[in-house]
This record gives sequence, C-alpha cells and structure tokens, in this order.
Amino acid sequence: MPTITDIGTLIVSTPDICGNRPRIAGTRITVQRIVVWHQMGMSAEAITAEIPHLNLAQIYAALAYYYANREQIDVAIAKEAKEYNHLSAQAITS
Repeated sequence: MPTITDIGTLIVSTPDICGNRPRIAGTRITVQRIVVWHQMGMSAEAITAEIPHLNLAQIYAALAYYYANREQIDVAIAKEAKEYNHLSAQAITS
C-alpha cells in the first residue's frame, strides 16, 4: 500500500530559517518564491524542472498555502519588490 502524505506537513515556518517565512518542509524554498515563479507564468511542472528535488505535491501545497493566505503573502511580495526597486535605484545612482 502506498504511503499517504498529510499535506499539512508539506509547508512549515520556523524563526531560524528563511526569516520565519512559510517554506516547503526540508528545504529553503519559500512559498513566496514558488508563487512569484507561478505568477511569471511557470507551471508547476516547469518549477519542478527548475528545482528537481521538489515534487508536484510540494509545489501544489505551496500554491494552496498561498491561496489560503493570499493577502499576507501578497503584502510580503510587494514589500520585497519595493525594497528591490529601492536598492536597484541606489545602485544605479552610485
């Protein structure tokens, strides 16, 4: 009989890894990273091709986590984009 995976175990957050951002358990791949790639048009299959140690269940768990917590993750993505743009502008003017 195949092993059953409790999908609740696929996404974790710990204060000492990735700044407590939700991530795929056993990795440093954040839900935010998966979401951004997905928003850029990458399919779950393409993401697993990019990061072959992940499987489709992990990718879909990250996306399900995002849709269940969309507001908080969208805020984090926007904040990171704003910081990136600010630092890029500083680097250009330096």
